[in-house]
Amino acid sequence: MTALAPILQAFFTDKLLRQRRAGPNTIAAYRDAWRLLLQFASRATATAPSGLDLGQLDATLVTAFLTHLETERSNSTATRNTRLAAIRSLFRYAALHAPEHAADIARVLAIPPKRRDRPILCYLTTDEIDALIAAPDRNTSLGRRDHALLVLACQTGLRVSELIGLTRNDIHLNHGAHVRCHGKGRKDRATPLTRHTIAALHDWLADHHGAPTDPLFTTREGRPLSRDAVAKLVTKHTRRATARCPSLTSKTVTPHTLRHSAAMALLHAGVDTSVIALWLGHEDPGSTHTYLHADMTIKEKALARLTPPNTSPGRYHATDTLLEFLDNL
Repeated sequence: MTALAPILQAFFTDKLLRQRRAGPNTIAAYRDAWRLLLQFASRATATAPSGLDLGQLDATLVTAFLTHLETERSNSTATRNTRLAAIRSLFRYAALHAPEHAADIARVLAIPPKRRDRPILCYLTTDEIDALIAAPDRNTSLGRRDHALLVLACQTGLRVSELIGLTRNDIHLNHGAHVRCHGKGRKDRATPLTRHTIAALHDWLADHHGAPTDPLFTTREGRPLSRDAVAKLVTKHTRRATARCPSLTSKTVTPHTLRHSAAMALLHAGVDTSVIALWLGHEDPGSTHTYLHADMTIKEKALARLTPPNTSPGRYHATDTLLEFLDNL
């Protein structure tokens, strides 16, 4: 067996699972990246994946693999960079366990991520949020479920994985109402709830009984909602809400859009970005700065404080009404 196979196995079992305690989504992303790389390297070198050596995965082959992802698999630049991050993570681990390959490892680690366009994020205005959460038919059980889920998502900014992972025990609707979730990076956090959100959850839970450990949002059969199911219900109610708020037709609304909308609502309310980062569960507070770039109201307020060129600072005073009349003739 070559040096690559035991290092790869130890990376997943020891580094990711035991030391980092990485979540299932992270494990799956790293697994898929390495499965694709090993298959590509096997074809390029005519060597079985289990027989590949670490030295065969040099910078030239890895660069060719990244090009293959974009040209033949039609992956986006973001996906290409995600695959590269998974590859570099294992090579950093390999540097400690296979020093004889230090030169090749250094060249792979030197491969930079590809620069990409960063479009301004999409979020919903207050009127659009009101139209969306009013779209479900609350005369039905599933309508009350969808209404509660949308209200909770728009107010708390929970990720879709956090929403579908909630249990009835995570919701506290008495004094100091809040929701607890086990979020990305294995971080627990609690988010306070508004009266509107409390009322929506009460309506849903009133006819949806279960044990404290049962999922909060379920299908008709009582199974937890999937990510795809949440995406479909968001799309369905967005389509219905366009009759009340036509501006929704110009936006692509996904469950993550509701998270962006919650962040922008906090920003418009004057909440500091460091608090918003805690609210959303961002590991890096710098991630919250993207909302500043998307917020035109803050930029407009900054513009209003500037003095136009060739003018002296001071308050505007209307001209005499009679002179104004003559000027407008």
